[in-house]
Amino acid sequence: MKIYRINEIFYSLQGEGIFTGTAAVFIRFSGCNLACPFCDTEHQPFTRMERKDIIREIDRVCDGIRPALCVLTGGEPTLQVDPDLLAALHGRFKKVAIETNGTQDVIPGFDLITISPKDCFVERANLATQTSGAEMECKVVFDGEHNPEQYFERVPASHYYLQPCDTGDPARNAEILAAAVQHIKTHPWWRLSLQTQKIINVR
Repeated sequence: MKIYRINEIFYSLQGEGIFTGTAAVFIRFSGCNLACPFCDTEHQPFTRMERKDIIREIDRVCDGIRPALCVLTGGEPTLQVDPDLLAALHGRFKKVAIETNGTQDVIPGFDLITISPKDCFVERANLATQTSGAEMECKVVFDGEHNPEQYFERVPASHYYLQPCDTGDPARNAEILAAAVQHIKTHPWWRLSLQTQKIINVR
């Protein structure tokens, strides 16, 4: 039986993208193939879990509630997720989504793929060609320095988001937010994606 390195499993609201505000179970995988300078996710610790352990933990955190959405995140979940785990999750949830940096192929079967490209920030973060056929959204971390328009050409998504980079400096964050708003006003195929979970202070 395959062992997965799981950082955490929790039940909350999706804070970003087209499912913003939707109740969802999050499965955070440990480990990533990139080291982005702005990453604020503590995904390195992990518990070794089999597929049955993951489903059992999902049932525990949901406590009898059956939300429709499950989100695989990380770290980089494509390094571990496989068809058997995805099939088990589809047996429990109506929709299963994955958040990825886009450097690895995503296996078929997901309902939504969120690609957040990082090759502006990290060397060797080249995007893989995604052919799974799932609905796709592109979420670009906007820092006011790199031009996001390359991703409108390179990522064949249905939805395009700019997410202002959280630098930890309120004054700089305000500048980045203002620049993101201005960019969207002049390039209206983008939408603003705020990290709602941080704004309302939930996980």
